[in-house]
Amino acid sequence: MKRDLVVLVLAARDPAVPLTAKVLAGVVAAYALSPIDLIPDFIPVLGMLDDLLLVPVGIWLVLRLIPPRVQADLRERAAAQGQLPRSRAAATVIVALWILGSVWLGLAAHRYLQRGA
Repeated sequence: MKRDLVVLVLAARDPAVPLTAKVLAGVVAAYALSPIDLIPDFIPVLGMLDDLLLVPVGIWLVLRLIPPRVQADLRERAAAQGQLPRSRAAATVIVALWILGSVWLGLAAHRYLQRGA
């Protein structure tokens, strides 16, 4: 699955990949690599099911959308690269989302407390 994630990251940046597959590849790779889960892992059973079901289904769907010849080239490049590329931009976006979410939650809590007092 790790190699397939590298393929997805490369597919999201490859001009030979159709736009739909690029967008979906970016979303699936970002979800798989993000520390933020749709269902938190501390929820028994369901927390692990999203990782065990959503990510493989997303990978399968993206690979079905990529033409076989392009997919073979991406797999070769992924095997040569061996590891996931690092992206400071992606890390910055994730940190910014966490900060914005925290600020929004804080403001919502403040408004709620102001109305109740």
